[in-house]
This record gives sequence, C-alpha cells and structure tokens, in this order.
Amino acid sequence: MSTLGTFLEGTVRTATPLAFAAIGETVAERGGVINIGLEGAIIAGAFGGFVAAGTGSVWIGFLGAGVAGMVVSALFGLFAIRWRADQIITGTAISLLALGITATLYRQLYGSSGAALSIPTMGVLEIPLLSGIPVIGRALFAQPPITYLLYGLAPAVWWWMYRTHEGLGLRATGENPRAALAAGVPAARMQMLSVLFGGFLGGIAGGVLVIAQAGSFAEGMSAGRGFIAIAIVVLGRWHPLGVALAALVFGAASALQYLFQAMGWALPYQVFLALPYVLTLLGLAGIAGRSAAPASLGKWQDQS
Repeated sequence: MSTLGTFLEGTVRTATPLAFAAIGETVAERGGVINIGLEGAIIAGAFGGFVAAGTGSVWIGFLGAGVAGMVVSALFGLFAIRWRADQIITGTAISLLALGITATLYRQLYGSSGAALSIPTMGVLEIPLLSGIPVIGRALFAQPPITYLLYGLAPAVWWWMYRTHEGLGLRATGENPRAALAAGVPAARMQMLSVLFGGFLGGIAGGVLVIAQAGSFAEGMSAGRGFIAIAIVVLGRWHPLGVALAALVFGAASALQYLFQAMGWALPYQVFLALPYVLTLLGLAGIAGRSAAPASLGKWQDQS
C-alpha cells in the first residue's frame, strides 16, 4: 500500500471511535446538556465490551459496551438533570469514578497481568470492487464492519434531528427548555434520552478501541478521547455531518505520525502525539465567536 493510502487508512481508523462519541455528544448538547462524563462512558464501554466479548461474540461485546456507557451516562443524568447538579462538576466526577472503577474491576477480575488478546476481535471486511479503488479504496472500504455502521449513523442522526418532529423538539429544548415545555415538548425527558443515547454511542466508541483495534483492555485507555470528542462537537458546530468531518480531521492529525515516520522525519514521537491536541486548540481558537452553541447548553432552567 502507498504511503498516502496508509495515511488515509490510519485516519479513518483513528477517527472511528471519536466520531461515535462525538455524534452521541452532539445529540446530548443539542438538548442543552454538556456531558463531560463522556470520558467515563468511553472507558466504561471499553471495559464492558472487553468483558462481554469474552462470551465469544464481538456483537455481544459491542452491546455490552453500549450498555456500560449508557449506565454511566444515566448516573450523570440522574444528578445533572433530575437533581439539577452542575453539569461540569458532575461530569468530571463521573469520569474520574468510571476510570477508577474500571481499573479496580480489571485488576480484581483478571489480575495484574490481565487477559491480553484473549477476546475475539472484529477483523477487516473488504467490500468487493469498492476496496479496489485507487488510494481511497482500502481506507474507506477495508475496515471493520462497525465502521460501516458509522457511515450510515451520521446521516441518519442528521435526518432525525432536522427532518422529524422529535428532532425539532430536541433542538427547541436546547435553545429554551421552558418554551419547549410550553409547546408540549417533555423537555426533561428529552434531555435524559439524549444523554442516554450519547452514553450508548460513547460506550460503542470504547468498544471500538477494544474489539476492533487493540484486542485487549488497558487501564485509562480512553486517553482523553471523551474530552476530545466534546471539542470535535464544537469544531463541527453541533451538526452531525460537520462533527463527522471534524472527527476525520482529528483522525488525520493523529495519523500524520505514520506519514512523517514513513517520510523519515527524525522527530521525537511526543511531537506526533501532541499534533492532534495542538490542532484542536487552534481549531477552537479559530472558530471562537463564529459558531453559536445551543442557548441553554450547560445551563439549568426550571422546567416545572
């Protein structure tokens, strides 16, 4: 495979878990809730997927990952939506809790050595003809099946959000929950469901890391992806398709390390690891003031 083809394949592979998490977070934030606990949902999904995949089925593994992420987000929703706790503080606490619990359970269940590479993994599924397209063929059409589901997820969420009555209700809730409630939209329920959906996709993102990429679980393997996904939502301007493209940009920044190494650039590997985060900061600074978040994002309003 050419250097460019390897770079593009790495871009899609790196972007896949980020896109799952960011699309789910987009739905939550469109409802006015910023789920800082997304990092916790991802690491819980990674552990849940690892345990569930041990049954011998990768799809059961992904189901377990999604459910684990949803449980973490349900805890966040209970405090932040039902009991009106501060969303930022609650989300941070939930993430730290999930990181600690998964590490403890992993050591208790599998010991210090773990159960590396003992679970089934999802291999690459090449799509005939399409995978043979020069340069981009293998990057787009020689990926694990879960990546193909992502291709349909972004437009499906866009269609639901902008072409259905429920999607309109979600966006109205994110702008003004009390006005949405007066119009007959169950604002609190809409917010809770959006957070659960975001948690499910965050869990799937963690499952991708374990089942479709690493093949094993490691403590803290979410590695800040939840926070990066939140930044991607901003870069994508709270639009599902824009968010998917922003995830690809971040994936490309991460994959640059393979391209530069192939070109023989003798730079410390820490420089390559830092590139995606530098790009994120530059991107956020570049769009500051140019994109409008949902008006009630992160703010609690009395919906009674």
